[in-house]
Amino acid sequence: MSLISQNAVLKQQRDKKLDREIADGSPIAHADEEAEPVDELKLKKSKKRRRSDSDDSLNQKARKTEQEEMKRLEGFLFGNLYTPIEFDKETYGDDDGQEQVAKDAPLFFTDRSTSNEMVVYEEDLCAMGKEDLSEERKPVWVDDEEERTEVDIVRVNRLRKLRKEADERVISGADYVARLRAQHAKLNPGTEWANIDRKYAHRCISEDASDDESGVTIARGFDVAEGGDILRSNDELVIKGSTTLLPGLLEYSRLVDANAEEPSNGPINSVQFHRNGQLLLTAGLDRRLRFFQVDGKRNPKIQSIFMEDCPVHKASFLPDGTEVIISGRRKFFYSFDLVKASVSKIGPLTGREEKSLEVFEVSPDSSTIAFIGNEGYILLVSSRTKELIGTLKMNGSARCLAFADGGQQLLSSGGDGHVYHWDLRTRKCIHKAVDEGSITGSAICASPDSSLFAAGSSSGIVNVYKREEFLGGKRKPLKSIENLTTMVDHLKFNPDAQILAISSRMKKNGLKLVHIPSCNVFSNYPPPRFSVQYPRCLDFSPGGGFMTVGNAGGKVLLYKLHHYQNA
Repeated sequence: MSLISQNAVLKQQRDKKLDREIADGSPIAHADEEAEPVDELKLKKSKKRRRSDSDDSLNQKARKTEQEEMKRLEGFLFGNLYTPIEFDKETYGDDDGQEQVAKDAPLFFTDRSTSNEMVVYEEDLCAMGKEDLSEERKPVWVDDEEERTEVDIVRVNRLRKLRKEADERVISGADYVARLRAQHAKLNPGTEWANIDRKYAHRCISEDASDDESGVTIARGFDVAEGGDILRSNDELVIKGSTTLLPGLLEYSRLVDANAEEPSNGPINSVQFHRNGQLLLTAGLDRRLRFFQVDGKRNPKIQSIFMEDCPVHKASFLPDGTEVIISGRRKFFYSFDLVKASVSKIGPLTGREEKSLEVFEVSPDSSTIAFIGNEGYILLVSSRTKELIGTLKMNGSARCLAFADGGQQLLSSGGDGHVYHWDLRTRKCIHKAVDEGSITGSAICASPDSSLFAAGSSSGIVNVYKREEFLGGKRKPLKSIENLTTMVDHLKFNPDAQILAISSRMKKNGLKLVHIPSCNVFSNYPPPRFSVQYPRCLDFSPGGGFMTVGNAGGKVLLYKLHHYQNA
């Protein structure tokens, strides 16, 4: 008999014996029946205990992982706070290894990762700058003839721009080369943002060198160009920023017409720059008010407004840049709100019977608008309420107006050839005098600082006066400009009062630019090969870099004046 069969027989005998005991009611069987539910309870409790232990262990592992992650992030942000550097125990386990560490490696280090100011450190950058400066090569050959050569910079027209003084004529060859280099740097400016590290290295080295010599310390954060850089180069002596404009020839270039995208269908009567120097207003007899963004390349049009019942004779920004005042040969005028982009019709003015409000001026403080009325009256209108707040009366007819002293005084001229000074605080005439050689005043203008004013007459003569001397009783002008032979229609000082533009719409190319310090006309404007046609209005940008001229052909000519760096 095999082993499998023997086991089967034994199992059968054991099962029969168990059946007999159950049938006889043996207590062992009852005990087993009672023990079964007890064992089941113990099993369930053990399972619950194991499950809770496993949950606790998982929670502890999660908390531990979270704490390690927090420490890792804190160490990443604030340095090695929880994980200090440890040396290899196997390599440096004995005392000899520790002595070797003490001799060869530093016992501490500076943790610079916690600083949020710079990623590149000052001492490293200074060291880099010193290395770069030490590597600069010296010229291999120097021409000795430069010192002995003399150059006449007046004889050649294109070299006159290199003069530092009006009467300078002959310079040495070395100065000539240096000024040519400076002129090239002016016309081709480099990328300054790419030289930050080098400029900073220069500053670090100059601070170390200047402390002992001059005792002057430049505060951190200020560029060297404000202090010591003027001694290293003569560029600023040649580059003309706020320096005096030289007489003779004016450096300029013609750009794309300001209204090239949409020329006017009629004569241009008004052009004016916004205070930001980029927005240009044009208006004319085609009843359209146009705005252009002046960049000198494309000059894109921004907006166009059609005035249905008013051919525009004059349009002007308020000096604060929020509104445009538009007028024509009508007894009303318009106000265009730049913020709301809405047009408002104002007038007729209460108590007045004027049929034309085409000539007006706006005060520099944007508080008052002065209109020319009938029979020598000047109408003062509040720019806020657009209501009549007062009137001034001249003996003759009023033809032209100009504000002075920030809007506290008003200059006027007209049919009697006199120049009136009005105090707008008291509304009284404080001074009246004859404009020398004038029969009828046709144009008047004051400089931005109110120190000068120019008066034009119907005979084409323009007189330039110092205002304080004129108010003091001196009748002789600084200069009488006789380059125009027809009635002067427009006068305009540029922002720094070094240029005065005078124009007459009755003659072709009737536009001249006057150099105020010398009171001489620039001989190269208008250009001989190009005609400005019949000029009707002009304006300078707030920085003096652009000049616009509107003519009777509906074009707005745009010029860049190279003496001025900003628009």
